[in-house]
Amino acid sequence: MTDIALADLPLRDDLRGRTPYGAPQLNVPIRLNTNENSYPVPDEVTAAMADALGAQLRDLNRYPDRDAVALRADLARYLSARHGRHLAAAQVWAANGSNEVLQQLLQAFGGAGRTALGFTPAYSMHPLIALATGTGWLDGPRAADFGIDTDAAVALIEQRRPEVVFVCSPNNPTGTAVSLETLDAIAAAAPGMVVVDEAYAEFARPGTPTALELLDRYPRLVVTRTMSKAFALAGARVGYLAAAPAVVDALQLVRLPYHLSALTQAVARAALAHSDALLATVDALKTERDRIVTELTAMGLRVAASDANFVLFGGFAGNDQKRVWQALLDDGVLVRDVGLPGWLRVSAGTPVETDAFLTALRSVHPAGAGAPSG
Repeated sequence: MTDIALADLPLRDDLRGRTPYGAPQLNVPIRLNTNENSYPVPDEVTAAMADALGAQLRDLNRYPDRDAVALRADLARYLSARHGRHLAAAQVWAANGSNEVLQQLLQAFGGAGRTALGFTPAYSMHPLIALATGTGWLDGPRAADFGIDTDAAVALIEQRRPEVVFVCSPNNPTGTAVSLETLDAIAAAAPGMVVVDEAYAEFARPGTPTALELLDRYPRLVVTRTMSKAFALAGARVGYLAAAPAVVDALQLVRLPYHLSALTQAVARAALAHSDALLATVDALKTERDRIVTELTAMGLRVAASDANFVLFGGFAGNDQKRVWQALLDDGVLVRDVGLPGWLRVSAGTPVETDAFLTALRSVHPAGAGAPSG
């Protein structure tokens, strides 16, 4: 085989010098860096999944349902039951993780000569998917508390008129939820598509709104979700959206043929049939999240309010979060340095994992010692 370096390939200029997206995957006792659900899939659900997979194996010589109609109907029923508003299968689309859903949205509504706007810090894949699809990217600001200033957001949208607006709620990496009033104002001002990324919606505190409440009013509004977090199916790669049927029709123009395998569809449908069992861990993770918030606040650290299954914490001077990250790793606890100077992010896990994290952090940052101001 002839050796060739990446630099010698005719790579697109805008990709040169970049590194692949991805959090460290390290073999340590406590992994709290990727917002996974720490609880394994229950035995009763794995048995149902095994049966569903077995029923598909003989027919793997055939292509899967290209439109995933049965899965989309199940997802529509799940959303309708959970949020008390009817959604039809024609309003739902599914793909290999919410990242593929987001990619398809930008393939359909972004592209060369078009711009996407996001309010950062937010999910770092939004601008990366924009780059991959040739879509221009525009950073919109967040306030000091990581919220979105409604008037400033509307003014920016009216000035720059982006074809796609991303709003992450609850926001990753901060955990911050966006008010329904702000979402309403953004959807009203946007000239194109508004994509509300609700990957962590199931972990929101009581009373936290969902953009699904606005779907009937704004035909260009899209709400994306995932089964990776609350459903503990990160390894299955299933994401989906709710929108007007016309949006689903648009995505059919850019999706790859047979993009969602028969096995993936079978696993997702089995999971949805046992959603109560899978979602039983959500309250436990919320309890650990709130415990982390309480404990870190008592330690004198700054903590962002969270409606997700993770907590952004810090107030560390300069880039001192790198030292803290490494010290935690040395103690066998992996958290995430999300690139925000002075901040780290930790996923809510089991009580044992929370104990290990708090014990390790106290050795690095004893309560009251060097507590940040403000």
